[in-house]
Amino acid sequence: MSRPIVGIVGGGQLARMTAQSAVSLAVDVHVLVEHEDDPAASAATSVVVGDHRDPATLERFSRPCDVLTFDHGRVDPFAVAALEGRGRCVRPSSLVLRCADKAFQRRTFDAIGIPLPPFGIVHSAAEIGRVAADHGWPVVAKTPIGGWDGDGVFVLSGPDEARALFERLGGVRLVVEPLLELLGEFVVLVARRPGGEAVAYPVVDTVDDGGICVETAVPSVAHPAHIAAARALALRLAHEVGATGILAVEFLVTPQGVLVDELVPRPHRSGHWTIEGAVTSQFENHLRGVLDWPLGDTGLRALSHAGPAGPVR
Repeated sequence: MSRPIVGIVGGGQLARMTAQSAVSLAVDVHVLVEHEDDPAASAATSVVVGDHRDPATLERFSRPCDVLTFDHGRVDPFAVAALEGRGRCVRPSSLVLRCADKAFQRRTFDAIGIPLPPFGIVHSAAEIGRVAADHGWPVVAKTPIGGWDGDGVFVLSGPDEARALFERLGGVRLVVEPLLELLGEFVVLVARRPGGEAVAYPVVDTVDDGGICVETAVPSVAHPAHIAAARALALRLAHEVGATGILAVEFLVTPQGVLVDELVPRPHRSGHWTIEGAVTSQFENHLRGVLDWPLGDTGLRALSHAGPAGPVR
């Protein structure tokens, strides 16, 4: 019986760690990298150097793969939809990948009743002013696509800063939210397979510095009601969008309760602890999910002051 082939678009550290997890599963991993010395190149079964933004390159790379997946959110979901139209197996799907667009994400989640920060999708400085009129200055403006690790996020104190931002960015659309009082932030990692089986890892508290996650702690010390609400919301979102593999759901804890901040459909930096800290790492469960194999145990390997933390199904 031939070994399954998983193609990963992207050659970063997440792809490298996923490829390393594939060894014990007897899975071959092919990676599409931008440079020969990208981290994943040293761990993959096969390496293709090319530009993922080129539809022809993406199509050629996908041909020998049983399933195609991703280690970053920069892939054009419409190019992925074209692959799906030609019968390629892509997990997560193009619809899930569209959730990388914060405007699409906010509209979609708002329509199904997911608790979110108040938001507006604006195309001018005047429209930012209307959001501020409802919630007060300062406000937070976010570019819908391409904002990671603090990039594309701007705190605006008044109309002058709003006008200057639009002049600098060239009039792009923005997602604008009030500057919230935060009591904490945490992440729930969910692994899901196409048939609907899903498991959640213990909630992870995160600390950001300049928009970059610099510290994680597990299990969370958040209020048990907030933890329960977040786990339920993360599992619901995984089913609602049809996620496959790992889905990371980032939450904000506010005086008004737990709010969904962002959805990331791939292994997540807040889950690196699972390599040694969980029975099954996020990287192995990502492979299991996209291959539609039974998912592994997400429980902690050791107990802590919070007691045992098992998988949530």
